[in-house]
Amino acid sequence: MAQSSSPISAVAERYASSLFELALQENSVAKVEADLDDFEAMLNGSADLARLINSPVFSSDDQAKAIGAIISKAKITGLVGNFLRVVARNRRLFAVSGMIKAFRQIAADHRGEASAEVTSAHALTDAQQTELKATLKSIAGKDVAIAMTVDPSLLGGLIVKMGSRQIDTSLKTKLNSLKLALKEVG
Repeated sequence: MAQSSSPISAVAERYASSLFELALQENSVAKVEADLDDFEAMLNGSADLARLINSPVFSSDDQAKAIGAIISKAKITGLVGNFLRVVARNRRLFAVSGMIKAFRQIAADHRGEASAEVTSAHALTDAQQTELKATLKSIAGKDVAIAMTVDPSLLGGLIVKMGSRQIDTSLKTKLNSLKLALKEVG
């Protein structure tokens, strides 16, 4: 695995690697990925949950109790439920987004896939996702696992991050570039 440039990513990679090894032993990598996706969707959809995870004000007991209640209500059990409880008790919730991303990368590598993060202005249809996967496969030379995010502020287009490459075709970026070009002219 590549050397990490920040302590947060090093923590995230260690935790993700441990979770992956456990998931592999239990033959439940797909289930763990699905549960992590569910938790990430909750995290992205709730400012209160994000504040709980990122704020140093909450004690580890408070975080552990809150996470326990949240994952029980969301019916996230098994490895991911236990994993999130351990992460909360160890005061590492601040790195949980990185852990999820690192887990996806490790799982994709294990399956022989490349992974890509795709941000779009609106949800892509199944047909659009299939076409995007085919296009990315032709670039990467192997199957590509896609993690989708919707960001309406992009206005249109996509941002695709695959490995160290990023392709930004968003309307927002194009308008910002045009604005900068007009400022330089005037």
